Amino acid sequence: MSLGIIGGTSLFGTKLLEGAKEKEVEIKYGTVYLLSTAAHEIIFIPRHGKERNIPPHRINYKANIMAFKELGVEKIIGVTSVGSLKREIKPRFLVVPHDYISLCSIPSIYDDELVHVTPGLDEGLRTAIIKVAKDIGVDLVENGVYFQTMGPRLETRAEINLIKNYADVVGMSMASEATLAKELGLRYANVSTVDNYAHGIIAEEELEYNMIVDAASKSMAELEKVLMKLIEVIHAD
Repeated sequence: MSLGIIGGTSLFGTKLLEGAKEKEVEIKYGTVYLLSTAAHEIIFIPRHGKERNIPPHRINYKANIMAFKELGVEKIIGVTSVGSLKREIKPRFLVVPHDYISLCSIPSIYDDELVHVTPGLDEGLRTAIIKVAKDIGVDLVENGVYFQTMGPRLETRAEINLIKNYADVVGMSMASEATLAKELGLRYANVSTVDNYAHGIIAEEELEYNMIVDAASKSMAELEKVLMKLIEVIHAD
């Protein structure tokens, strides 16, 4: 059974995807670009597309998650870049969120049906990520609340000042993916790379997008180790 990984542009070029083949799949929600390894151990969907240019508010979340479902993937690891809302959660840390908040609209496969799901992250997958990291000596933050904002803009200082009281990290995609996965009966957990302090957490720091991209690439070595070991463990079960 393949492990699904959905991530940003920083996973391109890692050992994780060595020898992976490109493919496009057509489903009712649209076309999804993905890469799969020769042994089909991994199916990777870059959420920002092949050209790495789809902004957060334009991502076709329904197509991406449904593609995993149609390809027989049951377990998904979401990899996201986040800003820290807490001084003690420093850039270059890895965080495995245990819950999330989103006050903006999240897509649903139940556009025409009266169905309510109880959202959440898969505790079994979360535990597996944490255990693997400990086994190989990679430090990570084992719990955290992820706050999803709309994007594509970054958050104002006032917004960060509000949400820092309720969450630990802030990003633009995980809540949508986790909720859709739950609707489709798929198991979803997340590893977030902390690539910056959110706007205003460090008063003197000016936040720019190019700084975030640069930091994300520096966090990749530790994340890559965790994911490679996780794949090995999951396929050994």
